[in-house]
Amino acid sequence: MNFTRRSLITLLVSASVLLPLTTSTANADQKHVAITQIVEHPALDAATKGVKDELAAAGFVEGKNLKWSFESAQGAPATAAQIAKKFAGDNPDVVVGIATPSAQALASSARNIQQVFSAVTDPVGAKLVKSMDKANGGNITGVSDLSPINSHMALVKSIVPDAKKIGVIFNPGESNSVTLVGLVNIYAPEHGMTVVEAGAPKSSDVLAAARSLVGKVDVIYVPTDNTVVSAFEAVIKVAIEAKIPVISADTDSVKRGAIAAEGFNYYDLGRQTGKMVVQILNGKKAGDIKPEGVAKTELYVNPDSAELMGVSLSEALIMRAKDVVQTMTKAEREAAEKEKS
Repeated sequence: MNFTRRSLITLLVSASVLLPLTTSTANADQKHVAITQIVEHPALDAATKGVKDELAAAGFVEGKNLKWSFESAQGAPATAAQIAKKFAGDNPDVVVGIATPSAQALASSARNIQQVFSAVTDPVGAKLVKSMDKANGGNITGVSDLSPINSHMALVKSIVPDAKKIGVIFNPGESNSVTLVGLVNIYAPEHGMTVVEAGAPKSSDVLAAARSLVGKVDVIYVPTDNTVVSAFEAVIKVAIEAKIPVISADTDSVKRGAIAAEGFNYYDLGRQTGKMVVQILNGKKAGDIKPEGVAKTELYVNPDSAELMGVSLSEALIMRAKDVVQTMTKAEREAAEKEKS
């Protein structure tokens, strides 16, 4: 009886010693990736999913050997700064900033943590890295989503050949958007168009910005501006009412009513970003990884939206598209046909 009690006590003491060691070992093997996104909309959501899927493909699975933290700033730079400070205190293995404001907030607050940016238009202009041509040292690298603006202007003219004035809706507080609008002002005149700018500092301003272009422009172009894309339906509402064609840089916006978009697949962009995160989790320093851009673009078209906005797409353009989106219901299509006749 005494031997059994002594043996049981010995067993319990041994277990109490071994349990913390086992838990500590499990925690030591677990990696922590924290990701912050400036706002939630389909393109950025796809990028975040791409990062997570790439980690899983490399063996880093949430709940097993990966702790995954996600925070959205809901479009507010001040909130992005708060999230960055929180992540800095959490001290994860890698932080990922999706879109320029979130990446900049991390660069400011999480200086001792390995960082990867994604969906940042102008990383050099945003002062995240000094060069896109080489590894920069330090603790930041990432993937840029700089749009091929000259190709976009050519796409606009192929859809609306007589366009003389192009309206651009953007948030002047987003440095990435300022860069893009600057490029539009360079390339649009080469395609015979002058630019009319409409600012929308908040998503609630997008409807008014779109309405301000009615009667002033022949076509509306929406760059990869997070504020405008998050409220894209407001642009489409005005465009259909006023019969102003809308072309976007964001391919996901075609499903939401844009006539066409030539851009990146943001899920693939996320997978590309995730590969960098994996390298860092496996021991590489962010500053030793060269920042990257995305060379491949895809064309998406929406003939239904074109019809609602008073234009038609050429067969050649439709044949070139990766995806042809149909958004009108049968009743809407019949009504449109009746209106035309």
